[in-house]
Amino acid sequence: MELRVLKYFLMVAREENITRAAGLLHVTQPTLSRQLIQLEEELGVTLFRRSKHNILLTDDGMLLKRRAQEIVELAEKTEQDLSHREEILTGEIAIGCGETCGMAHLADLMVAFREKYPLVQYRVYSATADDIKERIEKGLLDLGLLIEPVELKKYEMIRFPLRERWGILTRRDSPLAEKAEICPADLLHTPLLLPVRGAVREELAGWFGNCFEQVTVAACYNLLINAAIMVKHHVGTALCFDLGTTVYDELCFVPLSPPVRNGVVLVWKKSVAASQAVERFIQEARNAEEAFSEIQ
Repeated sequence: MELRVLKYFLMVAREENITRAAGLLHVTQPTLSRQLIQLEEELGVTLFRRSKHNILLTDDGMLLKRRAQEIVELAEKTEQDLSHREEILTGEIAIGCGETCGMAHLADLMVAFREKYPLVQYRVYSATADDIKERIEKGLLDLGLLIEPVELKKYEMIRFPLRERWGILTRRDSPLAEKAEICPADLLHTPLLLPVRGAVREELAGWFGNCFEQVTVAACYNLLINAAIMVKHHVGTALCFDLGTTVYDELCFVPLSPPVRNGVVLVWKKSVAASQAVERFIQEARNAEEAFSEIQ
């Protein structure tokens, strides 16, 4: 499979129309059709369901689309990493970020780094920890901003000087909003929204102790903004980190008691060659954390 043909395939998959895709690719319609037929013959599968007015992906086509997007993205990232001139640091740093207040600290590092190396660009990918780790494994991301627990044997890491605090996100008109702290017994008769991530749910189960079997789970979530909408609309009360102010005035955060806190780490895969820009960024991040530790 040629990279050029995969890009053709992705354009047709996006536009669902051969004529329109050919115009955007600046090739003739017969040329584009021939390339797609040759790709199907090469793979031995049917990628499209063709009709008079549009062209839609088959199940095999959907699978290739996911893989092709990763291949093209990785190729473009590799080209970015290698496109540097002597004595001038350039390139792209791809960072996966979970929902954490540690993003503010990372943003400060990004600003300081670009002041030194203004030609370096960032690509920030927001997702869950599991998604970020998967993309690091595939080489699509250089770094990941994650909340512990994290598998130490897989990654090198820099520990940020902050810890995330767990609590609940609830409506302001809920009786729970009147409490200064939340203990496990307070949540036994409340529908809860729990994080999808298994390791985090195990920690929360430990906080509940023997009460966990009595908990009512209304839903599981991976992005807090969606959980906040569900809380607003009475689906339940969300167990989550304190991310500071929320866009919803109707909601409030109440911390757990006994307190539950998790560290925030910047990670990268062990024993993997990185671009000059990424290596320099990691060193700058290390220097910043060492300087902070000396102040403390």
